[in-house]
Amino acid sequence: MKRILEHGLSEVLIGLLFGFGLILAGMTDPGKVIGFLDLFGTWDPSLALVMGGAIAVGAVAFAMAKKRTANFLGGAMRLPTSNDINTRLVVGSLMFGAGWGLAGFCPGPALVSLGAGQDKAVVFVIAMVLGMLVFEVLERRKARAAVAVA
Repeated sequence: MKRILEHGLSEVLIGLLFGFGLILAGMTDPGKVIGFLDLFGTWDPSLALVMGGAIAVGAVAFAMAKKRTANFLGGAMRLPTSNDINTRLVVGSLMFGAGWGLAGFCPGPALVSLGAGQDKAVVFVIAMVLGMLVFEVLERRKARAAVAVA
């Protein structure tokens, strides 16, 4: 029970820190995000610094994680192993980018904005959850079809 509480508490604290960072960086403001994506209009480059900082922190964290066999709380390390660029990755990336450009939200900031009571985030989060449900249904059908063929 103690281990479950420790894991839950650490996840809540990390989530709060992440959410606060998103607010501080302006990532929860769809106008700021759309301004960043408007390369030929009134481009706002400030989010490039946020992304660059996140990439740098992530690169250091992954480099450190690769040298470890257990995470900081004693659990197994589960790092990505695939480097494949396939159709699913490209199509998913295009869909993510289109949604980000149209709405000015990506999943993390949308959830923070929803928690802050932004009406625009409600529509995005509903669409995001519906998209996740459609994906799950399609993946289950694909798995059943693969089992039926085998």
